[in-house]
Parts: sequence; C-alpha cells; structure tokens
Amino acid sequence: MIKKMKKWLGIEGVKMELVVPEEVQEKTGLVKGKAVFQSMNPQTVTGINFVLIEKYMRGRGKEKLIDEYELGTLQLEIEFEVPDDELVEVDFELPFSVTHSEIEEFGRKNFLYGGIARLAKLSRGAKSVYRIEAEATVKGVALSPFDKVEINIK
Repeated sequence: MIKKMKKWLGIEGVKMELVVPEEVQEKTGLVKGKAVFQSMNPQTVTGINFVLIEKYMRGRGKEKLIDEYELGTLQLEIEFEVPDDELVEVDFELPFSVTHSEIEEFGRKNFLYGGIARLAKLSRGAKSVYRIEAEATVKGVALSPFDKVEINIK
C-alpha cells in the first residue's frame, strides 16, 4: 500500500535535472541542453515540455511591476524507460525570440544611444531575468518531475 502511494506521488520515482549553458547568445535564438533523468524504480516517461520565460521587473517599492513572458516553447512527445539507478539523457534545442522594449530598441540604434538607454533603464529599475522550466510526464504518477534553471541571454 505504501509503495503504491509513493509511486503515485512520485516519491522515489523519476527525478529530472536540466543541464544548460549559463549564457546564451540572443542572435542564435536557440538554447541547447540536456534533460537528465534518474529513478530509484523503473518508470516510463511519455513526454517533456520546455518553456523559456522572461521575468521583466520595473519600478521600485510599492510601484514595482512584474510581468512574465513566454519567449519559446518546445514539446517533446517521446516515450522512453528510465531504469533504476541509471542516468538517461535527452538532448533538446529550445528555439526562442526575445522582444525588446522601446528603450532597448532606442539603445540599439548606436553606441551613444545605448548609454542613454542603459541610464534610463537603471533610473526606472528595469531588469529582465530569464529561466527555463521543464516538466516531464510519467506514466502512473500524479506529480510530474520538473526543474527550472536561470540563464543569461546576451
């Protein structure tokens, strides 16, 4: 009874870890990485969803605003076994497209405007943080394994 409950909740089941570079070039528009799976009991993964999210923060104190934008998604519909006490690696390539604010577009015109744009962003407290979230679907489990990793986009 306890073993069935542990399996259903994903305890001692499949664990997932994302391995991605700390920094990605915006001009490539692609994040290459791996999802590494391991488990204490043999189980079957039926799919993996990847999402690249930008958390855009601006303002200070009580006027601080935070928005989140999906910059790219990838859905892998693959089925594979994760044997007990073995690592299984799945390579992925997540395409993305970064949207720029009006200030950033102004700063990209030339290097002089770039300094003005950085100063404007600093005065407004504008900042973007990027992260990749992944969630795997496992047969017979209610709580899916997931992982999230912050990255820098240059």
